[in-house]
Amino acid sequence: MTGVAHALPRTTPAPASPAEGDTPEGSTAATPAGAVIRAVPSVRPDVPAEPAGRRGRKGGEPGARERRRQETREKIVDAAAELFAERGFDAVSVMEIARRAGVVEKTVFNHFPVKEGLVFDADPPMRAALLDAVRRRPAGESVSAAAGSFVVGAVSLLGSPEAATGVAQMARVIRGSRTLQVREREILGELTDALAGLIAEETGARPGQVEPWLAAHAVLGLYASLLELARDRVLAGVGGLELSAELRRQGRRGLSLLQFGLAGYAKRR
Repeated sequence: MTGVAHALPRTTPAPASPAEGDTPEGSTAATPAGAVIRAVPSVRPDVPAEPAGRRGRKGGEPGARERRRQETREKIVDAAAELFAERGFDAVSVMEIARRAGVVEKTVFNHFPVKEGLVFDADPPMRAALLDAVRRRPAGESVSAAAGSFVVGAVSLLGSPEAATGVAQMARVIRGSRTLQVREREILGELTDALAGLIAEETGARPGQVEPWLAAHAVLGLYASLLELARDRVLAGVGGLELSAELRRQGRRGLSLLQFGLAGYAKRR
């Protein structure tokens, strides 16, 4: 798992099933079992274990070179996390990260070609998990219900007791850096493009048709709104079950707007 302020430990148990009423009726999309979520958050879908005979060169175990590579990567990530938390993203150089991790600067760049990669995945695992939730939705379920329910389930994990420190640390790091704020918006735009492309493909939309893009922007708008809410609340000292409940409650309200439309919202009286 890459990223700086780990919202949850590297190995995370599967999230509990939402209580009755936590997701819209008929919606079955859920955060994948065993998901790992960071404060960004970035949700990593389960990857089937590779057959033992294909791991490593001969003995069924990961090669020593690959183990060393992963250990080095984790040292770099942990060193960056510590330094960014201490002084902020913009004030820390790659050379300082390398020195604290006990490697040379070139090694950091071999793992992370750009400094922002120490905070955000270049290809967020959430992209694959979100698109998979849409592809696997049952007949009769809309894209907004499937994708929106997945988003609510993912972000609500930020209320877990293990997440509080990571969420708060990540919020401070990102909000203290204009560079990271721009990169986060770029990532949200890329996620929106990917979802809109899938919707357009499924529906056979004509080039220039606005509906797929409007639906994708609505879903990712809900995601961004809940993420910022989580950061606000954690920085205000709210966490645990209280935060999870608030995120699910606000998420359900957002899902209702996605599914039933904005025609009745904020009418002028």
